[in-house]
Amino acid sequence: MKRIVVRIVVYVLIFAVSVGGIGLYGFNRHQKDFYLNVRHEPVPSLQGVKVPQYDPHKPTVAVVMADSSIPTEDFDFLIPYTLFSMTDAYNVYAVAPDKNIKSLSGGLDVVPHYSYKELDQLLGKSPDIVVVPYMPIVDEIKYQPTREWIQKHSNEKTTFLSICGGSENLADASLLKGKSAASHWQAIPGLKKQYPDTHWVEDVRYVQEGNTLTTAGQSAGIDGVLHLIAQQLGEPMAAKISKEINYPSYHFVQNPKVDHPFYVDIKFATYWLNLGFHWNKKQMGVLLYKGMDELALSSIFDSYGDTGTTQVSTISNSDAPIATKHQLNIVARHQISNAPKLDKMIIPGGNAKSLAEADIKLWSEKGNAKETLLIHSASPNRFVFEAPLEDLAKQEDLVTAKHAVKRFEYRANGIHLEGKPFPLETYGNVLLTGLLALLVAFCIDRRFIMKKTIFK
Repeated sequence: MKRIVVRIVVYVLIFAVSVGGIGLYGFNRHQKDFYLNVRHEPVPSLQGVKVPQYDPHKPTVAVVMADSSIPTEDFDFLIPYTLFSMTDAYNVYAVAPDKNIKSLSGGLDVVPHYSYKELDQLLGKSPDIVVVPYMPIVDEIKYQPTREWIQKHSNEKTTFLSICGGSENLADASLLKGKSAASHWQAIPGLKKQYPDTHWVEDVRYVQEGNTLTTAGQSAGIDGVLHLIAQQLGEPMAAKISKEINYPSYHFVQNPKVDHPFYVDIKFATYWLNLGFHWNKKQMGVLLYKGMDELALSSIFDSYGDTGTTQVSTISNSDAPIATKHQLNIVARHQISNAPKLDKMIIPGGNAKSLAEADIKLWSEKGNAKETLLIHSASPNRFVFEAPLEDLAKQEDLVTAKHAVKRFEYRANGIHLEGKPFPLETYGNVLLTGLLALLVAFCIDRRFIMKKTIFK
């Protein structure tokens, strides 16, 4: 009986260590590829980088980026930056502890317009709106300047808007004590334990209480921004912006209540398995070009990069900073002349054919990709996140794409997914790892346990 117990323990331990260890390795690799994907390439000259002109008659929106060691979440940053800029009623600036290049998750590099100190000197007061994206707090010392700057401006005249997991950064700064708040559905269980003095709400797209407005996951950030625009500039302006971006869920701007909150289900298990066991990642490039739409750009990184299936690299025709449609300065990590070999090159933007004509021609001559896809050009009047999610399903599988839709908290009916039913490669790798672990356990059993039983 004792030997039977020992054998069972051996099999279970070897299986758990093997499958768990390899899965953990894959998860850590994904973290490095997406959430910890900071720039290591040489920094190009930043001379000539322009900052949007300051108009003292307009309210100022400061969209925060943390230190250079941990990326700020790309969607959480790009969406509010773009929507506020589209109104032409605000001064909208990217701000950070310093003006060194900062990375967004997935590998998009941004040049801040101002440091915290410079913006404070320019305004001589607190910003009217401080947007707080999700900024992972990994290094307390490096994050401290961001926490202190947020706390410094925590007065009643400043509105704090957190997007998705950015509510954790507001809670960390003690701005949500005794308040209700929203966040991404995947984060809420942990937030309830870490910040029990905040009432975390799961059935709304955004929560406004006092001078804080917190939103649920990703696309709910659009609702929160448009709600604040409607509040400050009037509902017609919010409706106008919504129409311009072809947003399919404007009704949530007016009523953020949802009937069926998102929770962890079987698709979440596949997401984690993809992170740990999708070993052969697709190599994808995204072309950066002058005047490109920030929403279209933001639709690429989360849709593909945060699935565990795809590695995204930024590519442009030079190493100089590129000014987007609303004067955000971005820098590619590769140039067309030295771009890595790619499975797919994505060229985002409904008007990419005209805006990036010269860059596209250069890529067609010198680029190296199995496929080049102008992902928004065929349907420029669609919401920009729909085509990438549909392409993800074709590239990978339906389960992976359905979870990406859910992670994005997309609640409309405009996405039509076609593809394999589930990730054969991921499930196959899990099965292979498990079988190899059992084989190792069997060999150990036969060599050290069964043998002793036989010769006893």
